Amino acid sequence: MTITICGSMQFHEKMREVKRLLEEQGHTVLVPKSIELMDTVGYVHPTVDEGRIQAKIEHDFIREHFKKIEEADAILVLNYDKKGIKNYIGGNTFLEMGLAFWLGKKMYLLNPIPDMDYLTEMHAMQPTILDGDVLKLK
Repeated sequence: MTITICGSMQFHEKMREVKRLLEEQGHTVLVPKSIELMDTVGYVHPTVDEGRIQAKIEHDFIREHFKKIEEADAILVLNYDKKGIKNYIGGNTFLEMGLAFWLGKKMYLLNPIPDMDYLTEMHAMQPTILDGDVLKLK
């Protein structure tokens, strides 16, 4: 199965670990373009909003990741704790979930749905929850 990993770029190291685990299981795994840039040209994520906005526009990060979701059979959301929120899912990842839902892709969340403003919408998309075990992905 081809799987696109989604989640906060703060978790880029965990994304690499999960990619390796899934590839060992025989999956093809697509990751955000920024990880590819980090690994090939030493890209560093900006830490302030203005820099992040410019990088997203310059590298077309949102559209590029949407293309990877379209190519994949499924998405895997790596939702770890962030900003004091258990199993955080941020704005970009929520957009990616919405696209995957619209395209009829399988949707997996590593951890349970977080208690956030868009909790209702996330439940309505009916993702499969892996309860922290990426190897449950089928």
